Amino acid sequence: MDQTFQLAFRIAIVWAGGFLVAVAVRALLPEQNGFTLTGHEGNLFLPFSRIGFWTCMLAALTVTGLVVFRAMLVDLGLSSFH
Repeated sequence: MDQTFQLAFRIAIVWAGGFLVAVAVRALLPEQNGFTLTGHEGNLFLPFSRIGFWTCMLAALTVTGLVVFRAMLVDLGLSSFH
C-alpha cells in the first residue's frame, strides 16, 4: 500500500509540473510566431506556444507511463527495476 501512495504522489507531481511548465510556455511564447504547414487542402499555422504546451503534456504522459510500467514490473517480481 505504501508503494501505491508513493506512485500516486510521483504521478501527481509529474502532472502538476507538466501543467505548470505548459502554462508558462503558453504564456511566454507569442501567438503570432510559429510555422506554417502547407498541404493540398490549404495551409495550417502552428504557433510555438501551442507546440510547447502539447510537448509538455506529452512529456508528462510519457513519464507517467514509464513510472506505472516500472511499478508493474516491480509488482511482477523483477527486483532489478526497484
